[in-house]
Amino acid sequence: MIDALKPYPEYKESGVSWLGKVPTHWKVRRIKTVLRELDCRSTDGSGTLLSLTRLRGLIAHRDMTDKVHSARTLVGYKMYRPGQIVMNRMQAWSGMFGAGSTKGLVSPDYAVFEILGGLSEKLILERLKTLDLVGQFALESKGIGSGFNRLYTDRFGPIPISLPPSDEQDAIVRFLEHGNGRVERGIRAKKKLIALLHEQKQGIIYRALTRGLDPNVPLRTSGIPWVGDIPKHWKLKKLKFLVHNINDQTSARAKGDTYLALEHIQSWTGKICLPKDELIFESQVRRFMPDDILFGKLRPYLAKVTRPQFNGVCVSELLVLRTATDEISTGYFEQKLRSKQIIDLITASTFGAKMPRADWGFIGNVQIAYPNSRQEQSAIVSYIQTESKSLDFTIGRAEREIELLREYRTRLVADVVTGKLDVRAAAMKLADENLVDADTGDTGDVEPEEAAFADVEG
Repeated sequence: MIDALKPYPEYKESGVSWLGKVPTHWKVRRIKTVLRELDCRSTDGSGTLLSLTRLRGLIAHRDMTDKVHSARTLVGYKMYRPGQIVMNRMQAWSGMFGAGSTKGLVSPDYAVFEILGGLSEKLILERLKTLDLVGQFALESKGIGSGFNRLYTDRFGPIPISLPPSDEQDAIVRFLEHGNGRVERGIRAKKKLIALLHEQKQGIIYRALTRGLDPNVPLRTSGIPWVGDIPKHWKLKKLKFLVHNINDQTSARAKGDTYLALEHIQSWTGKICLPKDELIFESQVRRFMPDDILFGKLRPYLAKVTRPQFNGVCVSELLVLRTATDEISTGYFEQKLRSKQIIDLITASTFGAKMPRADWGFIGNVQIAYPNSRQEQSAIVSYIQTESKSLDFTIGRAEREIELLREYRTRLVADVVTGKLDVRAAAMKLADENLVDADTGDTGDVEPEEAAFADVEG
């Protein structure tokens, strides 16, 4: 798609060093001539509380979490209606702007803007998230410490922004919606492939953890419906007799400690992905040691289970489990806890609709079947790792392809809304194609895999 696009025929100097050259017919304006801040406050606190999210824009707070909002009243909260744009002052440096389809109330610390001159909401939002503007937002944000800087309107308003004429804005939005749709179909196809590979991997793990490696092993009934038959020589014990639930809480992190939150643990693999930046953690965290098993009790269906090989602290939503007996190896126990059989059982016990949590009282009483020798346990773990290797490689490649698709989309949007690429002819062609589709009944949908490879090539 990008290969077919060309720059505009003529450019002019914007007069702003970081903006550089812009298409000759584009205008460079101050943001305050494009957006006007509103400060309409609720006098009775009635209305839907809205929260600003990075991916979904402005949504109802209840759709994001089941935690009760800490404010006792919404009196004084700012009023929002569709067609306006919201800025999180403390996150403007990262492009935290959004809009929503529902009227409601937002935090007093947010800034609410109306769009002036009939400009396109979608184009303005995309433009506010581009790297050149975000860099200026970071420079103009003021406060104590980088994590608490705010971008106030008196510094936000004077920042220059380059914009095309209104009719061209419509063409740009049409083109980006089309391109984004194709990328999304490609991403969905990759996610479907990943899900199928995970299902295949879980089948391998399930057979190994419930029957062992000998296909002819004699079986006996476990007496537990969800466990079923198990090898005759295997043991069966409640989880609480095999591990200790460690609750060593602290509000400080010692030198050399690594901080882990749920978002740092990859679902179903246990892979730990730490961010580069320094992290600020909640007041109370739990200490863990190397070889402890961390189990995510919040939304356990995500299978956030890992076994770090370092000292650290973790959020309270992670259980810290330490083996209490030599009967079971930590490697085998980690695989067992992350198996679909156990995850599904624990998920069925959760409480809370939006953010379901599991309770240690239930988890501790889960029956665990395991070989009576650590040698057999190690053999099972090695078999799982060997058989999963090729599947993990393919999953990793598909995940990387998703990253490339997202990078492609980010690059495409930035190049289009900053005027580096001219999409007017392409958008007109899309409009003509839509007219043809209406006559023929052809939806024009692109097969997911076709979209994935067609769009990434550029």
